[in-house]
Amino acid sequence: MLEQLEAIRERYEEVSQQMTMPEIVSDMTKFTRLSKEYKDLEKIVNQLKVYKNVLSNIEGAKDIIANEKDEDMRDLAKEELDELLPKRDELEAILKEMLIPKDPNDSKNVILEIRAGTGGDEASIFAGDLFRMYQRFIEKQGWRMTLLDHNEGTAGGYKEIVVQVEGDDVYGKLKYESGVHRVQRVPATESQGRVHTSAATVAALPEADEVDLTINMNDVRIDTFCSSGAGGQSVNTTYSAVRMVHIPTGVTVSCQDERSQIKNREKALSVLRSRLYEMEMAKHNEAISAERKDLVGNGDRSDKIRTYNYPQSRVTDHRIGLTVYNLPTVMEGEIGTFIEQLRMADNAEKMKENAMAVA
Repeated sequence: MLEQLEAIRERYEEVSQQMTMPEIVSDMTKFTRLSKEYKDLEKIVNQLKVYKNVLSNIEGAKDIIANEKDEDMRDLAKEELDELLPKRDELEAILKEMLIPKDPNDSKNVILEIRAGTGGDEASIFAGDLFRMYQRFIEKQGWRMTLLDHNEGTAGGYKEIVVQVEGDDVYGKLKYESGVHRVQRVPATESQGRVHTSAATVAALPEADEVDLTINMNDVRIDTFCSSGAGGQSVNTTYSAVRMVHIPTGVTVSCQDERSQIKNREKALSVLRSRLYEMEMAKHNEAISAERKDLVGNGDRSDKIRTYNYPQSRVTDHRIGLTVYNLPTVMEGEIGTFIEQLRMADNAEKMKENAMAVA
């Protein structure tokens, strides 16, 4: 492990030097990429310094115990050693986790898409409830959310809503939310008081930029149409809404939440790029994980990942078997427990793979 950590320290120093070079400073793309790498490496290097200091103190305490004639000094060294050994083990566990290959997309912003699934009007209402849950979670994280497109349900909620989420480690957290979310409750539209099961799908797409994926605009058909949502006098009178169709794949996106056609084109292109990037990611992940299926984090939208049972105030995540009985709190955006447990399960699986690879 120390060899790996030393290699990281050397790379940290190399990146630090590169960031001072005029040709790097003048190239914003390279400078931004190196800045992100520097920030990630710095966390590991700082932890390594603490770890090395503890190892040095352990050796010092052992030396005193072995060679010091003063009994009081030896007793103090034994007490110090009793404190240092657990600290060493704790730091080793932290460093092992930090050495897990990081998903390069974790630091990216996210295009978050929520769509009503089976269940008619109730599915749209539930999609609206999920959106408000994520909206509150996003606020608690200090992230920024921008509405890109939405289609309201006839009885409330949304048939579909798409937002952009910007901040630190956004994809690293929201990626675990992709999949089918199921709700069990008595719908507001149900007069007999029977519990129904409905569903909504969530997709958290890492926002791709031109460096990640270049789109040939000759492959894209662009249509403009009148906005149908709120927007003042310009609604239904100006062709500000934009629809883009990627002809080779058939992927279609639209954006109508800006009054400016230019801004709607920019946002639609961002969503299109992210969807195409996700498709490429899916092909890559399928190729490297052909032998097994990941416990979490594969983002398969067909997987039923979580159930929200209102009669029992129960929320169950089926991937890790975690159940909590505080549904109202969860719907207020308190989903951090699920995300942290999923992250830990994902890391444990990766650590197991690393250990097998080394062996």
